[in-house]
Parts: sequence; C-alpha cells; structure tokens
Amino acid sequence: MSNDFAIIHPEMPVVEASGKLLKKAMLGGPVVDPEGKLLGWISEQECLQVSIQVVYHNQRVATVKDIMRADVLSVKLDADPLNLAQQMLGDKPKSYPVIDSNNKVLGVITRRHILNLLIEQLSTFSKAR
Repeated sequence: MSNDFAIIHPEMPVVEASGKLLKKAMLGGPVVDPEGKLLGWISEQECLQVSIQVVYHNQRVATVKDIMRADVLSVKLDADPLNLAQQMLGDKPKSYPVIDSNNKVLGVITRRHILNLLIEQLSTFSKAR
C-alpha cells in the first residue's frame, strides 16, 4: 500500500486533480472530504476525457465531483492479499483505496503492490527450501 497518494477533493478542478495524479504517478485516486473520508474515485481516464473537452472543444472546466465515481470499491487494512489479487484479475478495479473502520482513507493499493508482496513471499519460500 502507498501512503503517498494524491489527495483529491470534490470541489477541485479536474485539471488540478490531473496534475496531482501525474505528480504522484497514479492511475487514479480517492476523492476525500476535509476529514479524509472516502467520497469517490477519479481516474486518469476521466481526467483525460475532460482535458480533451477543454482543449479541443473549449467546454467549461469541470470539477472532480462532476465526474468522480461515487460507487467505489475499497478495502480494509486487514484485507487478504490473495483474495484481492484474484479480484484484480477480473473486471474489478486495479487500484483500491484502503480505508479504516470510519471510512478514512489510509492509502491506495494497486496490482503492483500485490505483485511485489507475492514476489517477496515467493522469494522467502524459495530461501526456506
């Protein structure tokens, strides 16, 4: 899990949110309220769509709340990594916000994090043989 994620707020212009995602090299990020509680998710894909509209069609500047997904799949800190890996293989998202029992975002976990964990476990297993 990464604790160094883009902090995105619903009233933020999409262009600013895009910059935050790029700066953190993230494909998407959680949208949070002032207390850090999960409200939604915004992805590079949605940001790209809005950027195209602004640049090529000179349309209004959207805010994050205009385009964020509110039906976000999240995981708890104690989630089983193998179950999460299986879920990431299907049509489910490839990045998830990690939340506590109060819905506060603690970090973001991605396929890369899960793959690193599995490789570490394989390496430990191979050394034990």
